[in-house]
Order: sequence, then C-alpha cells, then structure tokens
Amino acid sequence: MLQVCLLAILGLPWLGAAVIWLAGDRRPDRLHRLAVAFSAAGGLAALGLLPQATDEVALRLSLGGVFGDFTLVPDGLGVLVAAIASVIGCLAIVFATDYMQHGHQLARFYSLTLLFIGAMAGLALSGSLLLTFLFWEITALCSYALISFHNDDPRAVAGGLKALVMTQVGGIGLLVGALLAYAWLGDYQISTFLARAGSLPEGVLGLIAFGFLLAAAAKSAQVPLHSWLPDAMEAPTPVTALIHAATMVNAGVYLLARFYPAFSSVPHWRLAVMVVGALSALLAGLMALACGDIKRVLAYSTISQLGFMVYAVGSGALFASQFHLLSHAIFKALLFLAAGALITALGTRDLCQMGGLGRRMPFVRTVFVIGACGLVGLPLANGFFSKDLILEGGLEGGPAWLYAGMLVSVGLTAAYSLRLVGLVFGGERRGPDPAHDARPAMRLALALLAFGTLSSWLLAGPLGRMLAGTLPAHSLEAVGTWRLVGAILAHPATWGTLAVVALGFALWAGRRAFTRLARALAPLLEGGLGFEWLNRQIVDQTRRLAALVQRSQTGQLNWNAAAILAGLLAAAAVLLAGGRP
Repeated sequence: MLQVCLLAILGLPWLGAAVIWLAGDRRPDRLHRLAVAFSAAGGLAALGLLPQATDEVALRLSLGGVFGDFTLVPDGLGVLVAAIASVIGCLAIVFATDYMQHGHQLARFYSLTLLFIGAMAGLALSGSLLLTFLFWEITALCSYALISFHNDDPRAVAGGLKALVMTQVGGIGLLVGALLAYAWLGDYQISTFLARAGSLPEGVLGLIAFGFLLAAAAKSAQVPLHSWLPDAMEAPTPVTALIHAATMVNAGVYLLARFYPAFSSVPHWRLAVMVVGALSALLAGLMALACGDIKRVLAYSTISQLGFMVYAVGSGALFASQFHLLSHAIFKALLFLAAGALITALGTRDLCQMGGLGRRMPFVRTVFVIGACGLVGLPLANGFFSKDLILEGGLEGGPAWLYAGMLVSVGLTAAYSLRLVGLVFGGERRGPDPAHDARPAMRLALALLAFGTLSSWLLAGPLGRMLAGTLPAHSLEAVGTWRLVGAILAHPATWGTLAVVALGFALWAGRRAFTRLARALAPLLEGGLGFEWLNRQIVDQTRRLAALVQRSQTGQLNWNAAAILAGLLAAAAVLLAGGRP
C-alpha cells in the first residue's frame, strides 16, 4: 500500500500532464475535468500516505556507477511537503477551472501545473541528494514556464527568465554540496550524509552547509536573492498561489530543515541562517507597505513569512518552522486565490482601483479577512499558533537583537495586512464595479482553504508525533495539541507579540502618519532597497557568461567531437580514481 501511494503521488500528476498535453486544446471542458481528476487523485494519495510515514526506504531504483540508488523515503518531513503540494495543487486547479475558463493554451497550462506538482512531491520524498537535485531543477523549469505563460507579455517573459536565473544560482550551491558529499562519502543517500557528516573535514562540511544555504535563499526568495518573486506575479494567479505561495518557495525551508542536524555545528551557520531569515522578514515587510499592486503585496508578504520559517530553522525551532510552513501554505494560498477572484471580477491588480468591495463581493471579503487573520497571527487562526512558536523558539535559541527585529516584522505584518484589507474592501469605490462575486469553483476552493486556516492548528499534535517518530536525527519531541496550545497561551512572549500586533494596527489606524511614512519610504522601497540592482547584475552577468560559453559552439563537427572525447576521458579518470580525493 505504501509503494502504491508513493507511485500515485508522483505518477498520477505526470500521467495527467501527458494525457492533457496529448489531448490538446480542442475541448476545454474535458481538459478542466481531466486536470481536476488527476490532481484530486494525487491529493488523495498524498493524504493516504500521512498515516504511513516512515524513515525507511520505501522504493529503490538501483542505477549503479556514479548515480548510486534513487530512493524514496516517506518520512514526516517529506510527506508533509508532498501533501501540501498535492492538496493545495488540487485546490489551485479547481479554482483555475473558473479562472482560466476563457483562457488560451489550457493544455499547456494544466500540463505544466501537474508536472510541477509531481516534481515538488518527488523533491520532498527523495532519499538521494542527486535525485533531490534533479527534482529541484524540474520545479525550476516548470516555474519559469508558468511565470512566462503569457509569452506575448514582455514583463512575464522577463519575470520568468529572472526567476530561472536566480534560482539556478542557488541550484549551483545544491549541486556543489551534493557532489562534495559524494566525493567524500561515496554515497548520495541523505541518511548516509546525516549519519556521517561529522566525519567530514570542517572546511568541506562548511562549504556544503553554506552552499545549501545559498540554494535555500534563492529558492525561497530570501535576502539578497529575493527580488525574483515579486516579478513572478505576472503568472496566472492559480500559479502564484500554488508555486509562489504554497509549494516551490517552501523547498528552501525544507532543505534547511532536512539537513539541520548535519549543519548545526558548523561555525556561524546557524547565525547566518537566522540573519538571512530576519532580514528577509523585516525588509519584505517594509516593501509591502509602499506597494500598490495586490499580488506584489502578497509576494512581499510571502518573502517575509518565509523569513520567519528560515529564522526558526536557524534558532533550532524545527517543529515551529514546519508547523508555520503548513499554516502559511493554507492562508497564503487562500489570500492569493481570493486576490485572483478580485482580479477576475475587476480586471485590475491596482489597489487604487479597488475600495468599497466588501458590500459588492461579501464572500471574497469574508475569506480574504480570514486569510489576513492567519497572516497577522490573530487568535483562532492557524498563523497565531505557528508564528508564536517561532518567536518563542527564537527568544530561547537566538540573539535578543534578532528577536527584536522579528517583533518589528510582526508589527509590519499587521500594518500592511490591515492596509491591504482597508484599501480593497473599505471606503468608497475608486474604480469600476465588479462584474460578479467569486464563481462556484472558486468558492469551493476558497471555502476549503478558509476552513483550513481556522482549523489546521488542531493538527499540531499529530504533526509533531509524525515528525518526531520519523526523523530520529532531528531529536524532536512530540507534544499534544492542547498541551501545546496551553504552553503558547501561558508564555509571556505570546502576549507581547499580540501587543506588537496591536501597535501595527495602530500604525495603519493613524492614516495620515502612515501615509506620510509610506510616501517617504516609497522611493527607497520601490527600488528594492538596492537589492533589485544587485539581482539585476547577477542576471546580466549570467547572460554574459552564457554568451561567452556559446562561442565554444563552433558548428564544426570535429571540434565538438574532440570536446566530447575530452569530457569522457576526464570523467573516466575521475571514476578510475574512485570519485574521492
């Protein structure tokens, strides 16, 4: 049964992608039904895998040679991320049946989306570093293709290329780390690496650790490699909800949590992780204050919330980071899809063209406010419990000055969230009236996500037991849901955090002072605090390097054959040497 679930989680989305691609665009209704059917089947298989989580290898494909064994290990960490990708992916596709009702190239859209869902599940469940890297690259390719889906829009194409280059910079860190691990240990298995990491020379382990941090920062859009995510908002909204809110951007956090036991003793690594997370949470919160595009505000919010998770990993609060990963996937997918319903009805993403929509779109208003409660971390919403656990872990496991920065980020989250809700649903209409409220399929997806935002915190106990029972190297302690809730409510930091949230609300309530602050910061924030320039330089230098390498393609068969022969000889020399120094 375990093997069947694993094959279904990976195979059904990819089979669906192939079937839909071959079916073409001739019958859109059939494409909608096929996409929902295959994604729902994959989602059910992922949910069926949750009670079967184990740290044992469930599937093994022996390739031999330098490739070793490709394995799938459904431990708690992998099963959690695979379930998020599969279930949120299914809901995004259900939403898309209305959102893309009159869209073109549906076969390409659904095929790429299903291909991404399967690849993300494979990344999470992989027990091999090499297989992890392969899935990592497939998700990057799908992300690029979906961001650039509207390939007649120059901004979409530019956003896709930027995302591809920036995430590939991080992919180099992952590849170098995987190859170094194989060179010293002779094995790509993650379990082998975690068990024997202490035997590696300090310099080698440090290089792997910081290479993986680079990979995580690029994939999870963390400072200084974060500016690709706001530009990725040119993708269709179901894509932004799935890839850039709930799944792909979580891969970096997953990577850091997966290898935390091996890297926690590397000098300065934990502090570096916490600094990256804290800076991302703080700076992205500031940039969200001055943004006038609803999807870009949510993109900056995603960067900020991922910063909370990265900070939690660095402080050693691994359960808190994964609990917030689950919470964030639900409430941020809800916010993005609700924004998609608004954009469909209004035909604009500009906050200046919204306002007064609460009376005209009551359903969207209700679910959007529920999502905002999760984002801010108000009681009864899932974000309240997971975010407080992160802050408590940071208070106990990190420097006080970083904790203070995270509290400022909490206040900023409250301020820009209340600003967003106020500009969209409060006040008077500032643009055309909406054509309709959310359509039926949209309502189904939004209602389920809203319910999850209000109830998923009840899964804290089962999630803790699953992680503790299947991640022996991480030394996690399982705590029941109600005991955990009691501990959160009894901790003084919880009430301090709520006071900071109230201050954030007060910042927006003082409209005039808030507006003056936002206007004063706008020139600096719109330029991405200088990081936009830095990221553009990375993209430009990558293009120049590619153009330089392109000169090696002479078109002369003899030279190409000589280069291939030289590469084969070099590879043979490495293999004969045993692949290790």
